[in-house]
Amino acid sequence: MADETVKVTISYCAECGYEPAALSLTEYLMIHFKERLSSIELIPWYEGSFDVSVADELVHSMYRDGGFPENQTIGQAVREHLAAAPAS
Repeated sequence: MADETVKVTISYCAECGYEPAALSLTEYLMIHFKERLSSIELIPWYEGSFDVSVADELVHSMYRDGGFPENQTIGQAVREHLAAAPAS
């Protein structure tokens, strides 16, 4: 399982100034998961969006869930994905 990694994608509204929230989440993930992340993709978007996907699974959507996610909530989604990944 130590070889398993996960990709996190953060799509955020650039015109709304959501960069600080995207960067805060990125920093949290980098500190807590280090080499367990295959990548963190930041996608500047528009229309008030802030979506986070872990391994292509949408785990937070500002439209669906409202507001910004707690960093720990996204961290838990990453942990759950890594724990569910088959051992190599």
